Amino acid sequence: MDDVIEVFTDQPGPAILLGAAAGGAFGAALGALPAFIFTGFLVLAGVAGGNLVGVGFGPVFGPHISFAGGAAAAAYASKNGLMESGFDYHNGKDIGFALGSRPDILAVGALFGVFGILGEQLLRNLAVPTDPIAIMVVISAFAHRAVFGYSILGTVSSKAKGRFDMGPFEREEMRAESESLVTDGEKSTSERLAVEPWLPNMYKWSHVASIGLVAGAAASYAGWQVSTVAYGGAAAPAVFLGFGFSAATLLFLNLGVDRIPVTHHMTLPGATACFAALASGDAIIAGVDPIVAVAIGAVFGMIGALIGEAGQRIFYAHGSTHVDPPAFAIFISISLIWVLAVAGVFATSVWVPGGL
Repeated sequence: MDDVIEVFTDQPGPAILLGAAAGGAFGAALGALPAFIFTGFLVLAGVAGGNLVGVGFGPVFGPHISFAGGAAAAAYASKNGLMESGFDYHNGKDIGFALGSRPDILAVGALFGVFGILGEQLLRNLAVPTDPIAIMVVISAFAHRAVFGYSILGTVSSKAKGRFDMGPFEREEMRAESESLVTDGEKSTSERLAVEPWLPNMYKWSHVASIGLVAGAAASYAGWQVSTVAYGGAAAPAVFLGFGFSAATLLFLNLGVDRIPVTHHMTLPGATACFAALASGDAIIAGVDPIVAVAIGAVFGMIGALIGEAGQRIFYAHGSTHVDPPAFAIFISISLIWVLAVAGVFATSVWVPGGL
């Protein structure tokens, strides 16, 4: 997997900062979700074009740049009454809303784009064994909450029995007026739902686990098939096929199609675990039959799905800006694959920095 690692790290000096600033501003202008969808199409094109997969994860269009910049810009715009978008929740969570060309909004996106690339490059050069892009998306979200005066972890409503309780949403209960929150220009505190789940159609544990199994299996089989047909069995860059497909399908979500699942935090760990199991070597799980590897990928797809749901209940449902549940799930599940490789369960952690 060295060829994939080089695509992510071999960047041209200070010019990377200019690229990241432009990418963050791009995410602010388009909105975080549309920018991420564009990333998905670039990753798919990269899989078809070999090592070009790095363009989709690079210093302009990578999620830690354009998506994180867009999410920060939404938090800023909402705080300053610049985006009354009609979103059901606090407008700071509306990552599908294009923010246009206002200079201060673009500047916020640019600054967080630079923050994203600096953090990602630091983590990668230190070989921190996780997905540095995903963890920087999460760190950036906490940073924009702190910078713009939002509660970093979110405030649990008095109507909820803890962070994991989705009952108030199911009962359509609103927050009490006495609960002081940072609000946007459209809604007072009492007009906000007591709990705001990330995906109202996809938060029940059984549903999340089911789609995780399916997405993990699909990404594993498709990635293995592409690697066999096009890359002589090599994991790079086919391991990223499912991620690209998942991100691209969010176009339908952004267009308002109901019940579109979000699955990139299922397809990426699923395919990574599949290729880890396929790799030969001295490990408990090594060189297995493809059907076993696909089954392992399905299990890791489910793990990613469940971690993402836990993340949304802890950080998103009670907050006022977007802390990305998939990014939270990806960096944890990818780190788990690295731990299993170090422990001798897998022979490799595939593409993870500092991995085997």
